[in-house]
Amino acid sequence: MKRSIAGVEIPDSALARAAFEHVRGIESELLLQHALRTFLFAALTGFREALDFDADLLYVGALFHNVGLNLRFSRSPNRFEIDSANEAREFLRAHGVDEFAAEDVWNAIALHTTPGIPDHMSALVTLVSAGVQMDVRGARYYEFTAQQRDAIVHAFPRERGFKTRLIEAYARGMEHRPETTFGTVNADVLDRWDPDYRRLNFCGLVLGSEWPN
Repeated sequence: MKRSIAGVEIPDSALARAAFEHVRGIESELLLQHALRTFLFAALTGFREALDFDADLLYVGALFHNVGLNLRFSRSPNRFEIDSANEAREFLRAHGVDEFAAEDVWNAIALHTTPGIPDHMSALVTLVSAGVQMDVRGARYYEFTAQQRDAIVHAFPRERGFKTRLIEAYARGMEHRPETTFGTVNADVLDRWDPDYRRLNFCGLVLGSEWPN
């Protein structure tokens, strides 16, 4: 793997190498390439906004943020973000990372699909979300130069049909637990993917509750 891309150094510590090998063993190539691009876009955002962040922890957060979509969690009752965050925290604890740092990574992964919250938390939480949103939906696309975008996609390509294949990967990772998408952007995924999916409505839950008034 090329170690410097678009002016960003790919972490090469023992922790970073172990994280990469761990995730590579359980995640599809589509999601692994997405995770690596996420790290790069996140790091560039951090540089541009002069945020103080730990590159190793950002790398781990980016690598692990979608592992909860894996088939091994097909019986999980959790949101996939929670399974992803739990997996990352267990990995970090096993590698001797202190609890505060592990919790920061946990928060970053757990909140990466919750708009409006990450920007008001730690730099790590902010940046994991920013990297994901850039690669998935092009958030703040033109704040990156064409040279930066091209270098990142050259190093870690977006596969043909990436947009639709990513939505499919999300859907297949959540279709067995549709109730966990309530109140999140994940409901949009199942709404498009599954013709039988009926999303919960907060107003309907309030008006239909057991309370008499």
